[in-house]
Amino acid sequence: MAMPPWMQGAGDAALAGLTRAVFQLVRGLGPDRAGDAASALCRTIGPCLRPHRVAMANVAAAFPDWAAAQHREIVEEAWDNLGRTAAEYVHMERIWDFDPARPEAGRIRIAADSVARFVELREDGRPALIFGAHLANWELPAISAAKHGLPSAVLYRTPNNPHIARDVVALRTPVMGRLINANVAAPVRMMEALTEGLHVGMLVDQFFARGPLITTFGRQTHANPLLARLARQFDCPVLGARAIRLPGGAFRLESTPPLALPRDATGRIDVALATQAMNDVIEGWVREHPGQWLWMHRRWRP
Repeated sequence: MAMPPWMQGAGDAALAGLTRAVFQLVRGLGPDRAGDAASALCRTIGPCLRPHRVAMANVAAAFPDWAAAQHREIVEEAWDNLGRTAAEYVHMERIWDFDPARPEAGRIRIAADSVARFVELREDGRPALIFGAHLANWELPAISAAKHGLPSAVLYRTPNNPHIARDVVALRTPVMGRLINANVAAPVRMMEALTEGLHVGMLVDQFFARGPLITTFGRQTHANPLLARLARQFDCPVLGARAIRLPGGAFRLESTPPLALPRDATGRIDVALATQAMNDVIEGWVREHPGQWLWMHRRWRP
């Protein structure tokens, strides 16, 4: 029997209240102690959950020549990264301490060429598309764009609980610019943002059943073509951006140069091949730091 709407609403409100209490506790611990605690929790509970089996199967298929002990090490690091990322949500302002005068001194470190690309994007008067992946703390590239004064919009997935959704938006909006809800209207909102000259970011490394067939880690899967379709329509620069988790709670942020995306016989960007090209970049990133990717996602499905 379906739950009455009033009961569902009361349950959502109670869960939101509990979530706020957890946020307050995590905020009180500070980013480092909260990260350590969340890491320990995920590494303890994670192996008991079904996503752990998904992650182990994904890693074994991606690195078939590696020993089982290496597969376990990668997945354990992935649980560590997931816990730390979750704890960092309420500490974004405290984590961000990039100093352009001393780029290697703070918690956030950005390569000089990446800073130069941000400045060029900000000054060229054109929109751009920026793709990312669930690596390290995947929120940081969007925060970096906003901190560098880059007019930007980011696609994000809203929690189902409306109370929690409002809290998450309140946390993200001050540090990430415009937020575009990942619903059926998202393509229109993204086109509007590009028309305004904004720089639109999106994570593109998850399974998308209606997308083109691509190959990653030697296995075929379906990928989201939305960014490639927008690139075809607007013919604007397309770059990749990522964060790399470093020891001591630090991060290095990097961006790629604009990609020379494949084009079809008419000279327009080929959506399927462009989607493949972006995922090729992401595969290279994951191979460099395999323990920092979200292997728990069912990226490859029958």
